[in-house]
Amino acid sequence: MGKPSDLVQGTLDLLILKAISLEPKHGWAIAKRIQQIFGEVLQVQQGSLYPALHRLEQKGWIKAKWKDTETGRQAKFYSLSVCGPCAA
Repeated sequence: MGKPSDLVQGTLDLLILKAISLEPKHGWAIAKRIQQIFGEVLQVQQGSLYPALHRLEQKGWIKAKWKDTETGRQAKFYSLSVCGPCAA
């Protein structure tokens, strides 16, 4: 059986993938979406979210693109990769 931290990491990865499954989102919007789904039961901190996003991007599961947000600032928007890990 894996370590508890592996379980938490895998769960966070799945939550991120679910949050961006319909449309690309920037980090703050991903955290808000997860909070919408789970309310106060589960809140993702930036110290966990951004390393997870970078890890998923390095694995090829998601891709990132700099775009303007609704407020006009630049942010990295994350979306699912077309083929994910099979592209490697």
